[in-house]
Amino acid sequence: MDTWVLTRYDDVSLLLRDQRLSVERQRWKGFQALDGQAPVASMLVVDPPYHTRLRALVSRAFTPRTVERLRPRIEAFVNDALDRAESRGGLELIGDLAYPLPVTVIAEMLGVPSADWPRFRAWSRALVAALDPLSARAAGAAGAALAAREALGGYLSEIVALRRAEPAEDLITALLLLDESGEGLTHLELVVMANLLLVAGHETTVNLIGNGVLALLRHPEQLASLRERPELIRPAVEELLRFDSPVQLTARVALEPFEMGAQEIQAGDMLIALLGSANRDGGQFSDPDRLDLGREPNPHLSFGRGIHFCLGASLARLEAQVAIGALVSRFPRLRLQGTVRRSPTVTLRGVRRLPLSVG
Repeated sequence: MDTWVLTRYDDVSLLLRDQRLSVERQRWKGFQALDGQAPVASMLVVDPPYHTRLRALVSRAFTPRTVERLRPRIEAFVNDALDRAESRGGLELIGDLAYPLPVTVIAEMLGVPSADWPRFRAWSRALVAALDPLSARAAGAAGAALAAREALGGYLSEIVALRRAEPAEDLITALLLLDESGEGLTHLELVVMANLLLVAGHETTVNLIGNGVLALLRHPEQLASLRERPELIRPAVEELLRFDSPVQLTARVALEPFEMGAQEIQAGDMLIALLGSANRDGGQFSDPDRLDLGREPNPHLSFGRGIHFCLGASLARLEAQVAIGALVSRFPRLRLQGTVRRSPTVTLRGVRRLPLSVG
């Protein structure tokens, strides 16, 4: 056997931190390179020391203190969206708030013109679908992903070139200044990094907000508790992350033979960790299938562990806290109105359409 599936919390937690495992898929025995594969890999799929260098250069933009400075902008965006919802008597949560909020924030951080933000949705969906084990098999998925990557890469290459000629107060310019000092990213590395930040910088948050609001509406006693005690929003978001994880699985490849759970793992074996399953492990969480917004402690694995812990976790948490907190407190008659549509993917679990009434 060359593929293993891990479902228990302890095993998944170990996998995420184990240095005997690699995120580089080409080390898998069954690896087959895709046509048009990117010449430079993103930080998401490389090991140290290359990963260490890339992460160190960009991580300073995502520290909790730096992210907290974005709160006024996030609050203003959310309030504007909810003003429009109130005037209409409702909103489609994903299209009206959960998607545009994180895309706006990460695009502004990078310095991407607002007029171009709508284009990212189609590109992002095609790229994410290619990463999913089921969606990637659909007819045309690989071709759509390749076309999206080339289009987005070409667009971002132009943005990087523009910022090199006309610096601005944004993350791309900051990374370019590091390049000039001799410690930064090459042009291609910067394009790949911006690509990753744009896609990964919003997909998790979209799913967190969508899954979270849906879970609250399906558990009215917990929704009422949050409405009565708005100070619960921080632990509430952690519990919503645990209860319905936006990222359901991740994978590693064994670099050497070792034993895990009485099983013999061989070099080149693939290990797939089910984060959603680990977050519902009764050996780690009491009454794991119950939504409990006051759950403490709550060491969920939704953002991973170890060196590949989600770089944007602080930003995703803040965006979800502001969006969900404002939605719940502002609309006491919030309810579902219409059909909920789930995203047809396994790796990323989310809602594609969530119509709500606020009147």
